[in-house]
Amino acid sequence: MTTSTAINGPSAAVPQRSPLLRASLGFFLLAVCLLLVADIEITTRDPWLELGRLALGIVTPDFFAVEDLAQALFNTIAFAIVGVVLGSSFGFVLALSFHHRAVRVFCAVIRAVHELFWGLIFLQVFGLTPLTAVLAIAIPYAGIFAKVFSEILEESDPAPLKSLPSGTGTISAFLYARLPDALSHFKTYTLYRLECALRSSAVLGFVGLPTIGFHLESAFAQGGYSEAAALLILFYVIIATIRVWARRQLVPFYILVSLIFLPWGGSISMSHVATFFTHDIVPYPLRVAETFDATTLSALWAWMTDLFAGQALPGIVSTVVLTQIALVGTGMLTLLFFPLISPKFFGTVGRNIGHVALVVIRSTPEYILTLILLLLWGPSMLPAIVALALHNGAIIGHLIGRHTETMGLRPDHAKGLNLYFYEVTPRIYPQFLAFLFYRWEVIMRETAILGILGITTLGFYIDSAFADLRFDRALFLIAITALLNLGIDALSRRIRARLRLKSRLDAV
Repeated sequence: MTTSTAINGPSAAVPQRSPLLRASLGFFLLAVCLLLVADIEITTRDPWLELGRLALGIVTPDFFAVEDLAQALFNTIAFAIVGVVLGSSFGFVLALSFHHRAVRVFCAVIRAVHELFWGLIFLQVFGLTPLTAVLAIAIPYAGIFAKVFSEILEESDPAPLKSLPSGTGTISAFLYARLPDALSHFKTYTLYRLECALRSSAVLGFVGLPTIGFHLESAFAQGGYSEAAALLILFYVIIATIRVWARRQLVPFYILVSLIFLPWGGSISMSHVATFFTHDIVPYPLRVAETFDATTLSALWAWMTDLFAGQALPGIVSTVVLTQIALVGTGMLTLLFFPLISPKFFGTVGRNIGHVALVVIRSTPEYILTLILLLLWGPSMLPAIVALALHNGAIIGHLIGRHTETMGLRPDHAKGLNLYFYEVTPRIYPQFLAFLFYRWEVIMRETAILGILGITTLGFYIDSAFADLRFDRALFLIAITALLNLGIDALSRRIRARLRLKSRLDAV
């Protein structure tokens, strides 16, 4: 009977895996076709010279070149902590009513807009104040927390509920049966979100907020690679030690310090806030119309169609092309990265080196990676594709590598490449695809904001609209990005359901 199982097991698994392979091949061929029409030209005359200067800066970091470094580091951490506290608090409340369609749609919309776009919006309202940074992080994170927390609650162990005596109230059942099982998952996911918030907080510096990203942009723009290397090293240290300093008992202390030392007051003008929401973001035809009639509606339609054809449509095409290529690139790098931290392939020393490498890659925001590669290769889609693939490949590679730690192998298992291709990879492949499709929407969101660096995705046209003070156009284009992200999210869920892919969403 054992022999029969061993013989029939692999052949029985082939029909289940063939849809996964067909889906993978389809996405791969689509990416190859899109790569043929994508702009991936290297335009710099001597990228090796710039790479040499960058390498020299990395090995000679200058920690004393940055003015107000301590304040920038404090702001980066404080914005992230307060943003996550607010986002997780509101997200938990929304998760309790996530079964209502209106709540699900609301959460989907606010999380579909990237933190950097929220930052650009609030920058026009509240200026360069901590409130801008905190809200830019808290609002989309509330939607993300609501979705994940609701899924964790749904997947909690039902046994405690069955053991409750009849007549137990809904609130008591939730507090004593459902919540305790979910709390550990809440804590794990919130810690991961804090790491993401630190990256978001750093990137907000590129639109002028006083975080570490503000100094990074200045350093890269001036060729100060030693200064930039020092900033990145400090940022990596903060990320790497997050489990040490981000303890639950210290959160109230961090919030108190943030409330005391961050300049919350700033220079917020309520009249300016009112003008922005009642005038500036109103579409131009409605803003200048004296009456709301057929002529006004016709002018509004012409305004929308011209904006869609001239900016939204080209931005959508570029965003989708870049996203699909980066998605496949992420998958390919994930399959290369996960053995680096897997005990099935390397010993303790090798895994430690691999772990450090993946931490550095995944801790560097895609925005910063793209900026570095743009300096090396010039403006094209290539820097964005490589940056997105590296960052997301390191994240999923880390998760898959950890997944292999509990994988059992026969005493006479294969070695080397045979172990990789015929034993480990086939077994982790469904989980790998689940994580990859789950990150699809994230890659789309990041692709859109990379347009701010000059790549002609939707973010390029949004940033141009903000620069021209055409806030109505900017909000229209941001709405387009939200709809595009919602579409990708729905398609991803449908594909995962069709392929019967499940991932531990609290770990992504």
